[in-house]
Amino acid sequence: MGMLPASSFHHYCAALTDPRFPNAPNNRHQLMDSLVIAVCAVIGGAEGWEDLEEYGKAHAEWFADFLDVPHGIPGHDTFRRVLSRLDPEELAQCFLAWTEALSEVSSGDMVSIDGTTLRHACDHAAGHAALHMVRAWASANRLVLGQLKVEEKSNEITAIPKLLKMLDITGAIVTIDAMGCQKEIAKVITDHEADYVLALKENHPTLSANVTQFFDEAKATACADITHEYHETVDGDHGRMETRR
Repeated sequence: MGMLPASSFHHYCAALTDPRFPNAPNNRHQLMDSLVIAVCAVIGGAEGWEDLEEYGKAHAEWFADFLDVPHGIPGHDTFRRVLSRLDPEELAQCFLAWTEALSEVSSGDMVSIDGTTLRHACDHAAGHAALHMVRAWASANRLVLGQLKVEEKSNEITAIPKLLKMLDITGAIVTIDAMGCQKEIAKVITDHEADYVLALKENHPTLSANVTQFFDEAKATACADITHEYHETVDGDHGRMETRR
């Protein structure tokens, strides 16, 4: 393998604990090889263990250029046995360090916090609800910087500060929907030397009324008594002139 950049997946996951017994006779595939193939496959749309194997074999020649793969591409049973036994907390920390490094490399400056429910994550027969996650999305480089599992959507308010404290958001602009419009969350963001754009709805009736009144008065006076700036673009596409201010 050639020299890998400091932001490579190998660099940040090298210390990940291999859950298999050392020198076991059935350890034919290296942990890092399985991880890299799995990550690439998921980025490419893989959703199951068989998909990981299929993706790896379809791109075996490419993987051989930078992975050892001494016994070829692992089978789907190998992916399942090895990856399902990894320590999730340890793996999360490795991924977090890696994605933060990628963000620095591509100079991402917009971080969006949102909640999402994973498809097919529920098990009605076992009484398990769908898995709900709060994640931080770097818009500039289109990757998830970090995420936390929450029991339900209402728990996002307590999970968001924890997630923000895990990330290096210095100099970023953090955007969150109306559920994240909380004093504690805003303080965490400013304490980390970042700025925020929080959606405001009527779940905060007093603040919402004050802001609405402010803009109504500003509109009525054309901002005559308010120091302000604006940005304007003019486009001539689709057979019409469109001005956005």
